[in-house]
Amino acid sequence: MVLKKFASLLCLIAMLIGTSTALAENETAIFAGGCFWCLQADFDKIPGVISTTVGYDGGSTPNPSYSKVSSGKTNYVESVKVIYDTEKVSYQQLLTTFWHNIDPLDKGGQFCDRGKQYRSAIFYLNQQQYQMAQDSKEAVKKKLAKTVYTNILPSTQFYPAEAYHQKYYKNHSIRYKFYRLRCGRDKRLKEIWGES
Repeated sequence: MVLKKFASLLCLIAMLIGTSTALAENETAIFAGGCFWCLQADFDKIPGVISTTVGYDGGSTPNPSYSKVSSGKTNYVESVKVIYDTEKVSYQQLLTTFWHNIDPLDKGGQFCDRGKQYRSAIFYLNQQQYQMAQDSKEAVKKKLAKTVYTNILPSTQFYPAEAYHQKYYKNHSIRYKFYRLRCGRDKRLKEIWGES
């Protein structure tokens, strides 16, 4: 009886160790690039991205709502939290995806979305992310040879947006495609970054 309990305990410990090892391979990144529906759609295409959540970061008032954030009266920015498998995709690769899906030359918002709640930003979660974000911004400045207005900021706290915003591009695909086209997002991205 004691041996069976001990064996069960060993199995449980092995399972927990295996789970914590698997979790250790997953990391979090937070980006803002205008409409969070669009940025979520862009990151969901990346192999190694486990999940994305649209929400708000950069402010200080607890539990911000879409109506408050979209009014521009808070410091929150529409953002996307990305959980990714570090064995399949690196933070550097996510940074590259981010830059190629925003207009870093726009200081008043992104595409047709105007105001500080739509500005582009990288919200770092640790010193390594901060340094990598700074380095990538310098590389973009050099490549474009223009002023880059994207902010690199510490994450204050990420709050998920309301349920109807999650995976909007999938759940309301026709409306989403019309919005993205009307907003001129892809046209402007081609102007900045080319066909790639």
